[in-house]
Amino acid sequence: MTSGRLPWLLLGVLVLAQIGYPLTDGAARARLTVATVLLGYLLSVTHALLSRGARTAAALVLVTTGGGLLVEALGVATGIPFGGYAYSGELGPKLAGVPLVIPLAWTWMAWPAWLAAVRLTRPGPARTALAGVGLAGWDLFLDPQMVAEGYWSWQDPTPALPGVPDVPVSNYLGWLLFAVLLMALLGPVAGRAVGTAGTRDAPMYALYLWTYLGSVLAHAVFLGLPASAAWGALAMAVVAGPLAVTLARRRRHRPNTAVPA
Repeated sequence: MTSGRLPWLLLGVLVLAQIGYPLTDGAARARLTVATVLLGYLLSVTHALLSRGARTAAALVLVTTGGGLLVEALGVATGIPFGGYAYSGELGPKLAGVPLVIPLAWTWMAWPAWLAAVRLTRPGPARTALAGVGLAGWDLFLDPQMVAEGYWSWQDPTPALPGVPDVPVSNYLGWLLFAVLLMALLGPVAGRAVGTAGTRDAPMYALYLWTYLGSVLAHAVFLGLPASAAWGALAMAVVAGPLAVTLARRRRHRPNTAVPA
Protein backbone atom coordinates (compact mmCIF):
# COMPACT_ATOMS: atom_id res chain seq x y z
CA MET A 1 0.00 0.00 0.00
CA THR A 2 1.33 3.44 -0.92
CA SER A 3 1.39 6.14 1.75
CA GLY A 4 -1.06 8.19 -0.32
CA ARG A 5 -3.70 5.47 0.05
CA LEU A 6 -3.39 5.07 3.80
CA PRO A 7 -5.48 8.14 4.73
CA TRP A 8 -8.21 6.98 2.37
CA LEU A 9 -8.19 3.55 3.98
CA LEU A 10 -8.42 5.05 7.46
CA LEU A 11 -11.24 7.32 6.31
CA GLY A 12 -13.14 4.32 4.93
CA VAL A 13 -12.84 2.45 8.24
CA LEU A 14 -13.89 5.59 10.12
CA VAL A 15 -17.00 6.01 7.97
CA LEU A 16 -17.98 2.39 8.54
CA ALA A 17 -17.58 2.86 12.30
CA GLN A 18 -19.77 5.94 12.24
CA ILE A 19 -22.43 4.19 10.17
CA GLY A 20 -22.51 1.52 12.85
CA TYR A 21 -23.14 4.02 15.66
CA PRO A 22 -26.96 4.15 15.34
CA LEU A 23 -27.04 0.35 15.23
CA THR A 24 -25.57 -0.02 18.73
CA ASP A 25 -26.51 1.12 22.21
CA GLY A 26 -25.31 1.01 25.81
CA ALA A 27 -21.76 -0.15 26.47
CA ALA A 28 -21.26 -1.21 22.86
CA ARG A 29 -22.06 2.30 21.67
CA ALA A 30 -19.65 3.82 24.18
CA ARG A 31 -16.86 1.50 22.99
CA LEU A 32 -17.65 2.34 19.38
CA THR A 33 -17.53 6.05 20.24
CA VAL A 34 -14.05 5.67 21.69
CA ALA A 35 -12.92 3.60 18.70
CA THR A 36 -14.28 6.22 16.31
CA VAL A 37 -12.36 9.02 18.02
CA LEU A 38 -9.18 6.94 17.96
CA LEU A 39 -9.65 6.31 14.22
CA GLY A 40 -10.28 9.98 13.54
CA TYR A 41 -7.23 10.97 15.54
CA LEU A 42 -5.05 8.44 13.75
CA LEU A 43 -6.37 9.64 10.40
CA SER A 44 -5.62 13.31 11.01
CA VAL A 45 -2.18 12.80 12.57
CA THR A 46 -1.19 10.27 9.91
CA HIS A 47 -2.25 12.62 7.14
CA ALA A 48 -0.34 15.50 8.72
CA LEU A 49 2.77 13.32 8.93
CA LEU A 50 2.55 11.95 5.40
CA SER A 51 1.60 15.20 3.70
CA ARG A 52 3.57 17.78 5.71
CA GLY A 53 6.22 15.93 7.69
CA ALA A 54 7.18 15.22 11.28
CA ARG A 55 7.23 18.85 12.43
CA THR A 56 3.65 19.40 11.33
CA ALA A 57 2.41 16.18 12.92
CA ALA A 58 4.20 16.98 16.17
CA ALA A 59 2.82 20.53 16.16
CA LEU A 60 -0.69 19.24 15.54
CA VAL A 61 -0.44 16.90 18.52
CA LEU A 62 1.19 19.51 20.77
CA VAL A 63 -1.25 22.31 19.98
CA THR A 64 -4.55 20.49 19.57
CA THR A 65 -4.17 17.37 21.73
CA GLY A 66 -2.15 19.09 24.43
CA GLY A 67 -4.25 22.22 24.25
CA GLY A 68 -7.44 20.19 24.25
CA LEU A 69 -6.43 18.38 27.42
CA LEU A 70 -5.49 21.62 29.16
CA VAL A 71 -8.70 23.45 28.31
CA GLU A 72 -10.86 20.44 29.19
CA ALA A 73 -9.13 20.05 32.55
CA LEU A 74 -9.63 23.76 33.18
CA GLY A 75 -13.26 23.47 32.17
CA VAL A 76 -13.98 20.53 34.44
CA ALA A 77 -12.23 22.19 37.38
CA THR A 78 -13.54 25.75 37.02
CA GLY A 79 -16.28 25.91 34.39
CA ILE A 80 -14.12 28.23 32.26
CA PRO A 81 -14.53 28.72 29.29
CA PHE A 82 -17.47 26.40 28.55
CA GLY A 83 -19.60 26.41 31.67
CA GLY A 84 -19.81 23.87 34.49
CA TYR A 85 -19.83 20.25 33.36
CA ALA A 86 -18.62 16.80 34.32
CA TYR A 87 -17.82 13.59 32.46
CA SER A 88 -19.34 10.25 33.29
CA GLY A 89 -17.15 7.17 33.38
CA GLU A 90 -18.39 5.69 30.10
CA LEU A 91 -15.61 7.00 27.86
CA GLY A 92 -12.75 5.27 29.63
CA PRO A 93 -9.87 6.34 31.86
CA LYS A 94 -9.57 9.97 32.95
CA LEU A 95 -6.78 12.41 33.63
CA ALA A 96 -7.67 15.47 35.70
CA GLY A 97 -11.33 14.55 35.34
CA VAL A 98 -11.11 14.35 31.53
CA PRO A 99 -11.44 11.06 29.62
CA LEU A 100 -8.17 10.52 27.75
CA VAL A 101 -10.08 10.14 24.49
CA ILE A 102 -11.53 13.68 24.63
CA PRO A 103 -8.38 15.66 23.67
CA LEU A 104 -7.98 13.35 20.68
CA ALA A 105 -11.31 14.56 19.34
CA TRP A 106 -10.00 18.13 19.20
CA THR A 107 -7.17 16.96 16.96
CA TRP A 108 -9.40 14.77 14.82
CA MET A 109 -11.47 17.72 13.56
CA ALA A 110 -8.97 20.56 13.99
CA TRP A 111 -6.80 19.29 11.14
CA PRO A 112 -9.50 19.04 8.42
CA ALA A 113 -10.98 22.36 9.58
CA TRP A 114 -7.57 23.99 9.23
CA LEU A 115 -6.94 22.53 5.78
CA ALA A 116 -10.41 23.55 4.60
CA ALA A 117 -9.69 27.14 5.68
CA VAL A 118 -6.30 27.00 3.92
CA ARG A 119 -8.06 25.90 0.75
CA LEU A 120 -10.60 28.71 0.98
CA THR A 121 -8.66 31.74 2.25
CA ARG A 122 -5.35 33.52 2.11
CA PRO A 123 -3.01 33.62 5.13
CA GLY A 124 -4.09 36.01 7.84
CA PRO A 125 -6.79 36.60 10.45
CA ALA A 126 -9.59 35.53 8.11
CA ARG A 127 -8.01 32.09 7.73
CA THR A 128 -7.60 31.71 11.48
CA ALA A 129 -11.18 32.78 12.12
CA LEU A 130 -12.63 30.51 9.43
CA ALA A 131 -10.68 27.51 10.68
CA GLY A 132 -11.89 28.21 14.21
CA VAL A 133 -15.49 28.44 13.03
CA GLY A 134 -15.00 25.23 11.06
CA LEU A 135 -13.94 23.40 14.20
CA ALA A 136 -16.39 25.00 16.62
CA GLY A 137 -19.34 24.41 14.28
CA TRP A 138 -18.86 20.67 14.71
CA ASP A 139 -19.72 20.96 18.39
CA LEU A 140 -23.30 21.88 17.59
CA PHE A 141 -23.60 18.26 16.52
CA LEU A 142 -21.18 16.74 19.01
CA ASP A 143 -22.34 18.12 22.33
CA PRO A 144 -26.09 17.41 22.02
CA GLN A 145 -25.32 13.88 20.80
CA MET A 146 -22.89 13.06 23.60
CA VAL A 147 -25.06 14.62 26.31
CA ALA A 148 -28.02 12.59 25.06
CA GLU A 149 -25.90 9.46 25.52
CA GLY A 150 -24.95 10.47 29.07
CA TYR A 151 -21.22 10.80 28.38
CA TRP A 152 -21.18 14.20 30.09
CA SER A 153 -23.69 16.60 31.62
CA TRP A 154 -24.00 20.31 32.38
CA GLN A 155 -24.59 21.83 35.79
CA ASP A 156 -26.74 24.64 34.42
CA PRO A 157 -27.65 24.28 30.73
CA THR A 158 -29.25 27.73 30.47
CA PRO A 159 -29.54 29.73 28.36
CA ALA A 160 -29.67 27.10 25.62
CA LEU A 161 -30.40 27.09 21.91
CA PRO A 162 -34.05 26.47 20.99
CA GLY A 163 -34.67 22.74 20.75
CA VAL A 164 -31.36 21.82 22.44
CA PRO A 165 -32.16 22.35 26.13
CA ASP A 166 -29.36 20.29 27.69
CA VAL A 167 -26.34 22.27 26.42
CA PRO A 168 -25.69 25.92 27.38
CA VAL A 169 -24.87 28.57 24.81
CA SER A 170 -21.73 29.30 26.84
CA ASN A 171 -20.34 25.96 25.69
CA TYR A 172 -20.52 26.90 22.01
CA LEU A 173 -19.01 30.32 22.68
CA GLY A 174 -16.20 28.69 24.64
CA TRP A 175 -15.59 26.28 21.79
CA LEU A 176 -15.40 29.14 19.30
CA LEU A 177 -13.01 31.15 21.45
CA PHE A 178 -10.68 28.23 22.07
CA ALA A 179 -10.89 26.90 18.52
CA VAL A 180 -9.73 30.25 17.14
CA LEU A 181 -6.90 30.27 19.68
CA LEU A 182 -5.81 26.79 18.60
CA MET A 183 -5.79 27.80 14.96
CA ALA A 184 -3.83 30.96 15.74
CA LEU A 185 -1.17 28.77 17.38
CA LEU A 186 -1.13 25.91 14.89
CA GLY A 187 0.23 27.84 11.92
CA PRO A 188 3.26 29.40 13.65
CA VAL A 189 4.14 26.21 15.55
CA ALA A 190 3.77 23.92 12.53
CA GLY A 191 5.68 26.17 10.15
CA ARG A 192 5.33 27.10 6.50
CA ALA A 193 4.27 23.63 5.36
CA VAL A 194 0.75 24.11 6.71
CA GLY A 195 0.16 27.40 4.94
CA THR A 196 -0.61 26.10 1.46
CA ALA A 197 -3.05 23.54 0.12
CA GLY A 198 -1.50 20.30 -1.11
CA THR A 199 -2.36 17.73 -3.72
CA ARG A 200 -2.72 15.10 -0.97
CA ASP A 201 -5.32 16.97 1.08
CA ALA A 202 -8.39 15.41 -0.59
CA PRO A 203 -8.96 12.87 2.23
CA MET A 204 -9.26 15.69 4.75
CA TYR A 205 -11.70 17.60 2.58
CA ALA A 206 -13.71 14.39 2.28
CA LEU A 207 -13.55 13.91 6.06
CA TYR A 208 -14.90 17.40 6.70
CA LEU A 209 -17.72 17.11 4.19
CA TRP A 210 -18.63 13.58 5.33
CA THR A 211 -18.73 14.76 8.94
CA TYR A 212 -21.07 17.55 7.93
CA LEU A 213 -23.48 15.52 5.79
CA GLY A 214 -23.30 12.38 7.94
CA SER A 215 -24.01 14.35 11.11
CA VAL A 216 -27.02 16.10 9.60
CA LEU A 217 -28.45 12.78 8.46
CA ALA A 218 -27.71 10.96 11.71
CA HIS A 219 -29.21 13.62 13.96
CA ALA A 220 -32.26 14.25 11.78
CA VAL A 221 -33.14 10.63 10.99
CA PHE A 222 -31.46 8.10 13.27
CA LEU A 223 -30.75 9.80 16.62
CA GLY A 224 -33.95 11.77 17.15
CA LEU A 225 -32.15 15.10 17.46
CA PRO A 226 -33.71 17.29 14.76
CA ALA A 227 -32.89 20.60 16.42
CA SER A 228 -29.18 19.85 16.68
CA ALA A 229 -29.31 18.63 13.08
CA ALA A 230 -30.55 22.08 12.07
CA TRP A 231 -28.17 24.10 14.25
CA GLY A 232 -25.18 21.99 13.27
CA ALA A 233 -26.13 22.21 9.61
CA LEU A 234 -26.17 26.01 9.80
CA ALA A 235 -22.91 26.29 11.72
CA MET A 236 -20.75 23.86 9.74
CA ALA A 237 -22.16 25.13 6.44
CA VAL A 238 -20.04 28.27 6.88
CA VAL A 239 -17.04 26.14 5.89
CA ALA A 240 -18.59 23.03 4.33
CA GLY A 241 -20.64 25.00 1.80
CA PRO A 242 -17.80 27.05 0.27
CA LEU A 243 -15.50 24.03 0.41
CA ALA A 244 -17.95 21.87 -1.53
CA VAL A 245 -18.46 24.61 -4.13
CA THR A 246 -14.72 25.19 -4.52
CA LEU A 247 -13.98 21.51 -4.98
CA ALA A 248 -16.86 21.08 -7.43
CA ARG A 249 -15.58 23.97 -9.54
CA ARG A 250 -12.07 22.58 -9.51
CA ARG A 251 -13.34 19.18 -10.63
CA ARG A 252 -15.46 20.69 -13.40
CA HIS A 253 -12.57 22.72 -14.79
CA ARG A 254 -9.92 20.01 -14.48
CA PRO A 255 -10.21 18.62 -18.03
CA ASN A 256 -9.65 22.05 -19.60
CA THR A 257 -7.28 23.90 -17.29
CA ALA A 258 -4.51 23.06 -14.90
CA VAL A 259 -5.75 24.27 -11.53
CA PRO A 260 -3.26 24.17 -8.66
CA ALA A 261 -4.34 22.25 -5.59
